[in-house]
Amino acid sequence: MQYTWNDIDRHIADCTQCALSRTRHRPVMGRGNRQADLMLIAEAPGAQEDQQGIPFVGSSGEILDRLFWDCGLSREEVYITNILKCHPPGNRDPKEEEKEACVPYLKYETFLLKPRIIVCLGRIAAQRIISPDFRITKQHGTWTYRKDCALTATYHPSAILRDSAKYEAVKKDFLEIVRKQAEFHQQKFKKE
Repeated sequence: MQYTWNDIDRHIADCTQCALSRTRHRPVMGRGNRQADLMLIAEAPGAQEDQQGIPFVGSSGEILDRLFWDCGLSREEVYITNILKCHPPGNRDPKEEEKEACVPYLKYETFLLKPRIIVCLGRIAAQRIISPDFRITKQHGTWTYRKDCALTATYHPSAILRDSAKYEAVKKDFLEIVRKQAEFHQQKFKKE
């Protein structure tokens, strides 16, 4: 069966695949440009996202918006999602069974979007998407390539809230992401 964005929205809204469905206020579907070539994946919605049903609102969202502004991006140009679609109580790390329950939704989002660049925000997303032994402190900003997609990771914006000194490192990673995006656009233009 070929899923559509509306199908995924509906399935996530009705999902009861794990215990988080009983504690959530609202599931949080990805948001943004559904034709974007840049996809950002974080681990799970926070408490404010759970209340509003929108990814990256609140303090982490403000940091992300500032990074976008400083690097010449906007939310309208990217697609932002999480591995988990429901908020883990107390902002704890997602459990393996919770990730497994949600990964099919993420796969469908990725399949429909067909991004050229995937950016993992934080260790948990990087370890699920790029490599189980990914070390965010040592490997952020490095690139992995799969099929027609470039993958990288950087610190989650919440890490900047805990340590503002990380902002410059994340900004540098985002500037490289913007450069890589421009490179892909040039390649596409040359092919046409």
